[in-house]
Amino acid sequence: MSVTVAVIGARGAMGTVACQAIEAAADLALVAQINRGDPIERLAAAGAEVAVELTHPDAAMGHVEACVRAGVHVVVGTSGMNQAKLDTIQDWLTEAPGVGVLVAPNFSIGAVLMMRFAAEAAPYFESVEVVELHRATKPDAPSGTAQRTAELVAAARESAGSAPLIDASTHALPGARGADVMGVRVHSVRLHGLLAHQEVLLGSTGEVLTIRHDSLDRSSFMPGLLMAVRAVSSRPGLTVGLEDLLVDARS
Repeated sequence: MSVTVAVIGARGAMGTVACQAIEAAADLALVAQINRGDPIERLAAAGAEVAVELTHPDAAMGHVEACVRAGVHVVVGTSGMNQAKLDTIQDWLTEAPGVGVLVAPNFSIGAVLMMRFAAEAAPYFESVEVVELHRATKPDAPSGTAQRTAELVAAARESAGSAPLIDASTHALPGARGADVMGVRVHSVRLHGLLAHQEVLLGSTGEVLTIRHDSLDRSSFMPGLLMAVRAVSSRPGLTVGLEDLLVDARS
């Protein structure tokens, strides 16, 4: 039996590629394409078991809530899902214990591995900073991937008992040192010609390690997106990131 899937934001750049990937998958069936102005109830009426949310941070939460209330599992690829929003989703899920919501800061397998490698390396270095580079039209900064990376790095350093990261800046223009995410500095670049790129810079006396990932085409996101669509119904509650899915895939 195929898993029935709806894509919210189907006409967007990411949504178009997602629809093509789902239609090409033998074990998935695309039953609804929801676009701006379409009633979100259409996806449940079409019999969608899983909805893929690929719209805008301003609209995504309303769509997720509607899906959870309707008993439809959700894979969220829209960026801007901060901790407050995750907590809200968790509250909604307490009233729908059988529903799964998977929020992916990044669907690229390479990006997920980049985050994992950065977290593993972080306790061994005195300094860590994140630089993310995206298209000029991206609405949120820092990216969800960069924020997640910083959180994982900070957690790994705390668990290892690492010393706090030092910033000796005493004179700086506002924003010059980037955003502070759990003590990790994150810098955002927005530029035409880019898609999705990130590097983590780790430094100690006499050496620097750079871990970089580049998505050059939206097709790079599809293996992870399809993995999430296939897995979300077996994961009731809230899942953040694809890390556990990759572990399961190797088991």
